[in-house]
Amino acid sequence: MRGSAGFLLCSLLLLAPRCTEVAAQDIQPDPKTPCANWMGGAPGYPGHNGLPGRDGKDGKDGAKGEKGEEGLQGPKGDQGEIGAPGQEGPRGFPGYPGQKGEKGEGAFVYRSAFSVGLKERAPHPNVPIRFSKIFYNEQSHYDASTGKFLCSIPGTYYFAYHLTVYLTDVKVSLYKKDKAVIFTYDQFQTNNVDQASGSVLLHLSSGDEVWLQVYGEGDNNGVYADNINDSTFMGFLLYPDPEVH
Repeated sequence: MRGSAGFLLCSLLLLAPRCTEVAAQDIQPDPKTPCANWMGGAPGYPGHNGLPGRDGKDGKDGAKGEKGEEGLQGPKGDQGEIGAPGQEGPRGFPGYPGQKGEKGEGAFVYRSAFSVGLKERAPHPNVPIRFSKIFYNEQSHYDASTGKFLCSIPGTYYFAYHLTVYLTDVKVSLYKKDKAVIFTYDQFQTNNVDQASGSVLLHLSSGDEVWLQVYGEGDNNGVYADNINDSTFMGFLLYPDPEVH
């Protein structure tokens, strides 16, 4: 009996490895089970990277994203070509009046004028008549002590005289540089007061003198003046010569 049992045990031990090999071929253990770790072999090495796959089809556009923050201003570009003029716009309303400007200089910067009258009657002949009653002589271009006007501004002048005639005839001349320019004669009418007058335009150079005097002998000096009758002489610059400006 003891011998039979030993023989049976040995037979079982010899058959166990073969059964185990057959069972291992028929039934593979689940690699996910804990037994797979002690029953499997050593881990293998990682394989090589595979080739890239083909490009996939374009996907659909996604939803529009939120607006980003404004970037920094770039440098100024080159100036473009001038475009064609546009159509004229509607006319605007008148603006408000501006402030009053400062007073400017007059158009005639150069001034020369005088107006004088006679104080004494019967002036002496052949000498300048001294009109000593001054109406206007702001520039002092007329000399009352000599009766002569002295030109200080070259240009064109206007001269005129209006004389009261009384007691005798009057013959007067307007002189320029010792030369008579115009003559005026008035014949006195008895018991009457008459008037003699004349006027002229003259071009004067600087330093020229102009005056009025009785012409001829003493019987032609009926120029008269009193408190109600005047004899006057006047002149003024119309415009200066261009080179004076």
